[in-house]
Amino acid sequence: MMLQVQNLEVSYGAIKALRGISFEVNQGEIITLIGSNGAGKTTTLHSISNIIKKVGGSVIFEGEDISSMSPDAIVRKGLIQVPEGRRIFANLSVRDNLEMGAFTRKDKAGIKEDLEMVYEMFPRLKERLRQVAGTLSGGEQQMLAMGRALMSKPRLLLLDEPSMGLAPILVDEIFSIIQKINQAGTTVLLVEQNAYKALSIANRAYILETGLVTKSGNADMLAKDNAVKAAYLGG
Repeated sequence: MMLQVQNLEVSYGAIKALRGISFEVNQGEIITLIGSNGAGKTTTLHSISNIIKKVGGSVIFEGEDISSMSPDAIVRKGLIQVPEGRRIFANLSVRDNLEMGAFTRKDKAGIKEDLEMVYEMFPRLKERLRQVAGTLSGGEQQMLAMGRALMSKPRLLLLDEPSMGLAPILVDEIFSIIQKINQAGTTVLLVEQNAYKALSIANRAYILETGLVTKSGNADMLAKDNAVKAAYLGG
């Protein structure tokens, strides 16, 4: 098992954002966490990466307890997050953003090889290497955020709302790229409000409601579940 999240609890003051959630991710899978706004999806990713502190519970990554590890040490372990809202370095060029993704690495030949891999996966970025990243379209910025994460050589990629604010045609493209990243050997944990798209590419899914996992199972099975359909799939 690659990632085990056990009884995770997070509070913001008196408000319990996560109330003891548990789930697991096996190597090679795409796992999705689905839920409405405020269900605790982003909080879950942030607490896995230790960007926000847990009140209780543990996070085990590849057999090692990383619950109290610093966020930068977690990145060095290969657990890389693409944050909601992209968070690219808007004033830097596309190329500089990609190179920033490799800041923990020393293997120059490997970095060069991975840049070529990113260009192949995101041809649009290759055409805009010298362009200032803040001037890219929303879809291109999302591609850049994903490309930058891939430069860190992730073992597990945490994707937070990658389709947010994108036109439907771009959403399809981003999800197709997520599948390609997974097929190339990277395990993916996907947080996504577009439940229909998320379930269409995931192996398994967990439904989050107000800080609790209320349902889990095979993604195909949950896509056919009447309660899930009514709540998240528009009927």
